[in-house]
Amino acid sequence: MSHPRPIEKILLLAARHGGCAENETAARTLAEAGAAGMGWVDALLDSDLITNEEAFSRSLATQLGIDFMPVPEIDPESPAHMRLPARLALRHRVLPGRVQDGRLRLLAYDPFDLESRQMAGQTLDQNVTWVLSTRTAILEALRSGYGVGASRFDELIEGKMDQTEHDALRQEVTVLEDNEEATVMSFVNQIFSEAIRERATDIHLEPLENDLRIRYRVDGSLQEVAVPPNVRLLQNSLVSRLKIMAHLDIAERRLPQDGRLNLELGGQRYDVRIATIPSVNGESVSLRLLGRERLELATIGMDDALESRIRALLALPNGIILVTGPTGCGKSSTLYTFLRELNTRERRIVTIEDPVENKLDGVVQIAVKPEINLTFAAGLRSILRGDPNVIMVGEMRDLETTEIAIRGALTGHLVFSTLHTNDAVGGISRLLDMGIEPFLIASSVRALLAQRLVRRLCPLCVQPAGDGQFHDHYLQSIGFPLQHREAIQTAHGCRECRGTGYRGRMALIEVCTITPDMQELITDRAPMSVLKTKALAEGMVPMRDYGWRKVISGETTIEEVIAVTTADQNH
Repeated sequence: MSHPRPIEKILLLAARHGGCAENETAARTLAEAGAAGMGWVDALLDSDLITNEEAFSRSLATQLGIDFMPVPEIDPESPAHMRLPARLALRHRVLPGRVQDGRLRLLAYDPFDLESRQMAGQTLDQNVTWVLSTRTAILEALRSGYGVGASRFDELIEGKMDQTEHDALRQEVTVLEDNEEATVMSFVNQIFSEAIRERATDIHLEPLENDLRIRYRVDGSLQEVAVPPNVRLLQNSLVSRLKIMAHLDIAERRLPQDGRLNLELGGQRYDVRIATIPSVNGESVSLRLLGRERLELATIGMDDALESRIRALLALPNGIILVTGPTGCGKSSTLYTFLRELNTRERRIVTIEDPVENKLDGVVQIAVKPEINLTFAAGLRSILRGDPNVIMVGEMRDLETTEIAIRGALTGHLVFSTLHTNDAVGGISRLLDMGIEPFLIASSVRALLAQRLVRRLCPLCVQPAGDGQFHDHYLQSIGFPLQHREAIQTAHGCRECRGTGYRGRMALIEVCTITPDMQELITDRAPMSVLKTKALAEGMVPMRDYGWRKVISGETTIEEVIAVTTADQNH
């Protein structure tokens, strides 16, 4: 191997400070990158030889006599796109910062990129001071400073700035110029790519009076996404592109529309549900990314005792198992997980849903279509004639559907469904309110599960709660066991969790099993308070108590449990 050149020596020394212990491998990586015309810094960072990126970049800056800034600062009074066009900043991965002593501070992570220096000299009409930062920080700052999809928007937006906003929004975009269509497609792809990278479950495109807002729902919380300036001018084009992808009517803007589209990104397939809603500022689009979660009992986050109870329920030959809770609490995902566990060659599983959210191989799934009279009740009648072993009804919405499901359970089928109630025992009250006879409930329902979702603590930045953070009086008032106060953890926030302190979600579940004693109480129309007392006496763990278990095990926080449970669920 030839002797390393001066620049390579500098990089090897910086790599050593960055945790690289394999000097020969690093030297070979640099040699191969040079031969291939690839950037040296990128080659080292992509090789996984650097274990501490900040230490590597700081060492590199020290050896070259360049200022180092671990967290890039952006001048709020002069947005990045006003100093350097997005197509240049994103192509060369250069971030304009503040002006200091009459010189613009340009942040980069590769000091040996000559093209970026030539670009700065040709484009900027002021003196420049180069500042080094980490690649991760630069890329994150570029995303937040310029917005998703900004690199393709500059030229297209410039051509539309002469139009009034009214003209731009009014124009029919069913006919797009080639460059505009390609740009809009690229922008849509980047919206999806960024959402998947952020682990988003939903994407919302919401027209405001003078802007277009894009938000991702990550771990149940909405996060606004930076977008390029003047993207509102392409609002209709974006909506039309999404409609085309979902085979919707692009000429219909006055009525809501629903559809689906399929994506393939990075070799992985994604199913997306789309809903458009007309508003006074234009059409709002909601996109739900489906089929991304692993449908396994382990991903729900159950402890051993709860998982044992759930598996015992799944082993039942017949009866109804209901999952209750408000919209967005993960009921459907839990039911899909149950079906995945039961999906064997010996079982025939049929579902009727509105809509079909996850496609399961080997399961016959039916989507409700009211316009052709394919309702839950009509579909369920047909399913019972089709010799199923397991049935899943998306939701028990009315008396007719519920009666047919009960009939199926009484004739030897295992039936799963959902109800909108606050707790597990409340599901019994809901069935009675629908007009179901108590003896039918007692003889067909096997268990009711109430569920809520809480965010998991980020494992990289979790830390113990301080002594003064939670007082004994407060912990007693919420029912937390004081003997475990030392186990309480709190969310701190880091780059991996985007400063939230949380990463991922898990379910809090309470299970009410319908025992013979409970059957007698239901048949006698006992009050809900009596039913709940009996359920607790027979081993039902209230949702808040189950949440405390998750706090004690360091998986979530007191704040998360308090947010989704109520004190009366603890009695």
